Amino acid sequence: MNEAQKRFGQIYDDNIDKVYRFVFLKVNSKEVAEDLTAEAFTKTWKVFEKKFNQKKSLENPEAFCYRTARNLVIDHYRRQGRRQTVPVESVTLASNENLEKKVAVTSDMEMVMKAIKNINSDYQDIIIWHYLDELSVSEVAEIMGKSEGATRVMVHRALESLKNVLEA
Repeated sequence: MNEAQKRFGQIYDDNIDKVYRFVFLKVNSKEVAEDLTAEAFTKTWKVFEKKFNQKKSLENPEAFCYRTARNLVIDHYRRQGRRQTVPVESVTLASNENLEKKVAVTSDMEMVMKAIKNINSDYQDIIIWHYLDELSVSEVAEIMGKSEGATRVMVHRALESLKNVLEA
């Protein structure tokens, strides 16, 4: 294994679960999510390898992976001409939680997932990245290709939009 493959292997290991979760939440299909995630990492590898061979680096590999995955999801829906959401049943909980807590969390999750499907796609992405994947505002800004200030505003607006849908 050469040095480029070792470095990319670490990038892959660090990001595969998060990118897959993001894609899965957007496409509602395990098979499609697996395919799109694999394609995102294949495209990322090609760019990474090219830059590595030119003695350059991929500035933020995590942001690049997310941006690539996001674009692939958009392309997927353009091809399909429709939008899907994730059923609450697909979101699993840790097995060590007691039944009462699972019921409460499932109920809350169902309500939030129904609300999320009714907000702007960019807002959905921001909520997933910032709150589920726990990315910082600067990391989300890089993925979105926006300034940190604009991203902070979008995070605020995304939450307001989600709150309005939940209160309706």
